[in-house]
Amino acid sequence: MHHNYFQTHLMKQSIKPKSALKSFFLIIATTTLLFSCKKNPGSDTTITLPEPPDLTTKIYSSVTGFVTDAAEAAVVNATVQIGSITVTTDKYGYFEARNTEVVQNAAVVTVSKTGYFKAVKTYNAVAGKVPFFRIKLINKPVAGTINGSSGGTVTLSNNFSISIPANAVVNATTNATYSGTVNVAAYWIDPTSTDLPRIMPGDLRGLNTDGNLQLLTTYGMTAVELTGTGGELLQIASGKKASLSSPIPSSMLTTAPATIPLWYFDETKGLWKQEGSAVKSGSNYIGDVSHFSFWNYDVPNSYVQFNCTLVNQIGQPLQNVLVKISDVNNPSNARFGFTDSTGYTRGAIPANAQLRLEVFSNAICANTLYTQNFTANTANISLGSVTVNTASSQSTVSGTVTNCANMPVTNGYIVMQTGNQNYRYPITNGTFNFTTALCTAPATVSITAEDVTNAQKSAAANYTLNAGNNAIGNIKACGVVLDEYYNFTINGTSYTIARPNDGLFQDTVAATGGNPITFWFSSWAANLDWLNFQFVAPNIAVNSSQTLLNLQSNKINDTTTINSPPILVHITEFGPVGQYFAGNFSGVLKGTPPANKLYDITCSFRIKRQN
Repeated sequence: MHHNYFQTHLMKQSIKPKSALKSFFLIIATTTLLFSCKKNPGSDTTITLPEPPDLTTKIYSSVTGFVTDAAEAAVVNATVQIGSITVTTDKYGYFEARNTEVVQNAAVVTVSKTGYFKAVKTYNAVAGKVPFFRIKLINKPVAGTINGSSGGTVTLSNNFSISIPANAVVNATTNATYSGTVNVAAYWIDPTSTDLPRIMPGDLRGLNTDGNLQLLTTYGMTAVELTGTGGELLQIASGKKASLSSPIPSSMLTTAPATIPLWYFDETKGLWKQEGSAVKSGSNYIGDVSHFSFWNYDVPNSYVQFNCTLVNQIGQPLQNVLVKISDVNNPSNARFGFTDSTGYTRGAIPANAQLRLEVFSNAICANTLYTQNFTANTANISLGSVTVNTASSQSTVSGTVTNCANMPVTNGYIVMQTGNQNYRYPITNGTFNFTTALCTAPATVSITAEDVTNAQKSAAANYTLNAGNNAIGNIKACGVVLDEYYNFTINGTSYTIARPNDGLFQDTVAATGGNPITFWFSSWAANLDWLNFQFVAPNIAVNSSQTLLNLQSNKINDTTTINSPPILVHITEFGPVGQYFAGNFSGVLKGTPPANKLYDITCSFRIKRQN
């Protein structure tokens, strides 16, 4: 579970708490429906998070997930950072990062895309577990403008407002006073929204003023970003404060405390930090802030750790299902998350509370697959293996996949879409066999088969799935060419150069003098955008990391060198000649003196090998 993130990242969501003490936070990242309760069957249930917490111990972790926009459409080419690895989302909004070093107690997944607020998810990393996320990006439109010299107020239609005093805005990079037009991008996050676990930053854990980690019950969150007329990032000047007025949902007014702590989100740590407070005024909370980021109005609570594994009646894991844990005495106070591929979930829940576990097939399904009550006291809890009888709602889908030569696909995957939700399953030796929990049966789904080796896929086709076994026969992954591409960003601006219209090239450069053998990549687009880069070749293999030697682009009108530390190219695919070479890297280049301008670079690529 994550969002307090139960290890598999049960995205937590706090919804209308009945009382501060009853509120709780849950992050579930596992599957299953019906379960029996067992206490402390696994060693990880004995772990007690230190106060203050250990935020230095690291562990290797892998994560997967999907990124969508507000309309549930896949967000393509979003940049996803986990540890030292940077990847981009594919045409389905899918991302995957393997074996990267993260902070064990607060691992961070960061998603960036021009036009959206940055999305950050936090989870407790557990060895051998692969958290799954569904992340929804928040649009970042300009809500209004003010003058930097005279200040002003911007108010949204939901009654959230930002008031900035006169002469209180500076350039965030240079700290120089800014007196021109200030563009104010703002968004209020409704704490009662069912989308909360997918859009909110972090996992509702926060560090209080004593440095102790606590579980938070939110009464609303806000996002604000200031930019100048040239797109430069702005901030509040030192010694100045802006005022935020945030609406309180009507269902929470009676329990909303008169004064509530304010918390800002630390993107690096992936945790909320307490700073100041807000006062209840009518149906709003009003508080002063010294800088802009995400802000949160929360009551802190003590918590215990929770885990369980969800399986069906024949012991198969329920993967990527939605899990909800709510207060029995206040059902609107709930947290949500998704199970991982093994049905496992781990996270923080309120201590000393009567709680209810509910399982749903996906984030948009209202039908409950399973419900069970349990009690949390002051000890960590494991429900062990929870068995959910899914005979009437679970579908097993099987078939074969062949390539254009009518041979079994050995390197590929199935993408299934149902209810605007995408799912991804592997193809093994030309076959696939997966189980999925249906919201209703029968259900119409869209299925596509992709052959990664030959860069081909099938056209999407609709199938009707019933509960039980569904053999859908052979799918020919042929006829639609998969993309070869270079996706890169330079100082936050994104570019894509892709086939079939643009030129992509890879070559091997022989060793000369003391130089190593290198791979050289080049690309150019019809609009004359181009990117070249080179990295060392010895010992290259999937999951290896190679040192980037240089990078040039027409988007950098400067002579650059690799800034410290070295930039590593992470290899994610390395087929034989004629097949595919893919990877990604990120880092900082430095321009020539005296300006020494810095260029923040991210890149992902996939290209057919020439040699």
